[in-house]
Amino acid sequence: MTVPGAGTQALPGGAVRPGWLARMIAIVDRSRSNAWRERSPEDDDAVADALGFDAGADPAFASVSGQLGDWTHAKRGLRLRTLVYLRWWAVGGQAATVLWVHFGLGFHLHLLSCLAVIAAAAWMNLSVSLAWPLARLAGAREAVFQLAFDLLELTILLALTGGIANPFSLLLVAPVVVGAATLPTRHAAGLGLLALGAASVLAVWFAPLPWRTGTAFSLPPLYLLALWMATVVGVVFTGAYAWQAQAEAQRMELALVATQAVLAREQRLSALGGLAAAAAHELGTPLATIQVVAKEMGRAVERGSPLAEDVDLLVSQAERCRDILRKLARSPDAADQRHARMSLSQLLDEVAEPHRSEGVLINESVECSPGAPILEVRRLAEVLHGLQAFVENAVDFADATIDVAAWYDAKFLTITVTDDGVGFTPEVMAQLGEPYFTTRSQGEGSRTGHYGMGLGFFIAKTLLERSGARVSARNARQGGAVISARWPRARIEAVDLV
Repeated sequence: MTVPGAGTQALPGGAVRPGWLARMIAIVDRSRSNAWRERSPEDDDAVADALGFDAGADPAFASVSGQLGDWTHAKRGLRLRTLVYLRWWAVGGQAATVLWVHFGLGFHLHLLSCLAVIAAAAWMNLSVSLAWPLARLAGAREAVFQLAFDLLELTILLALTGGIANPFSLLLVAPVVVGAATLPTRHAAGLGLLALGAASVLAVWFAPLPWRTGTAFSLPPLYLLALWMATVVGVVFTGAYAWQAQAEAQRMELALVATQAVLAREQRLSALGGLAAAAAHELGTPLATIQVVAKEMGRAVERGSPLAEDVDLLVSQAERCRDILRKLARSPDAADQRHARMSLSQLLDEVAEPHRSEGVLINESVECSPGAPILEVRRLAEVLHGLQAFVENAVDFADATIDVAAWYDAKFLTITVTDDGVGFTPEVMAQLGEPYFTTRSQGEGSRTGHYGMGLGFFIAKTLLERSGARVSARNARQGGAVISARWPRARIEAVDLV
């Protein structure tokens, strides 16, 4: 069972555009393997067409596209400042350790060679700091080169101080973890392979481990093999863990950015009603004046003349404009307190209306506990979009009937969407609400023609929770799926302003 909702877009007049968010997410998701700022004009056109924008002229498209593009670009690579600071810490720690072992413990080591290797790392840092501004974002290849340099510098230093037997061989993991958490997969994998090669070299080629003068320290070959295996497992496991954790974090953040895009578009569409009502109010007076003057002109000209026909046309068109303005004036005005609230019946009507032509009967009901005060709710774009997503999901999976019910008392409001389909499977129930979870990405059997990216339920749940709701899902006893949203009455009730 898939959980749609992000696959359709409510447009003025009740039209529905399928798949706009799915296509947008697919394009942005693909861009994570290529810098978004290098995307082609065809990608811009595809996103604009999916969103219903004009890519060249609509500032709203630039806002949404830029928001997603900036997010994608910002999540790639490392800033030079981070690389430089990490290397300075490494240089300071390596120098302190080498000097302490040689002079503090009195162990013999190749002091000049070790200091020369550490000095090479310091020279690298100075060169980078002087050549580029540290606030600049390093490209993927540049970051790989610098992390590979750190890995090779550490390898040479370890080879001079005992190889794989040196306790600090654990630090071979560090560049791999940084790369796995910040770089594209192929670059992180390259660093991992380089670290595995370094560990293998250190297992067979190394200077003796520094020890007390006159005393040789050596480990059994079997123990050295175990150290090599532990280092290899550590590199692979920690690198894979960091990569998986960062990938999940990026996908979650992308889903949240998509949620913000949905909410912003819903709010823009909702605001159109207020703009229309304001325009109707402002244009009403001059249009009435035009109509009065046109009628006076009609009485002043002779009937049957060409000028009389033009005046009649002017009067009829002015009357038509007034009819249009009257319709616009009836649109909800976000700034008007009367339109900023709605009854529960009106809320359920607006939630169900876009899906009544899908061949499924949608029943609505509003009930309350005895003695509960009459409840009117605030008109919230996130609530409308979230509940519409639940109804769309039910339309796809219902056999014939959907029940949308509201129940409230003095403290809470609960809205449930119930279908008469097969309900949630245990596998779906276990992952319901997670982003990118879908079992029907190609819209198999969908009445709404939905192509799921697995973001619909996640976005709907996130939006409703932002409004104060607690969302839950279960299977009905008689069969079918039940999704409910429960608000504390104080979070959603429309309060009169005094």
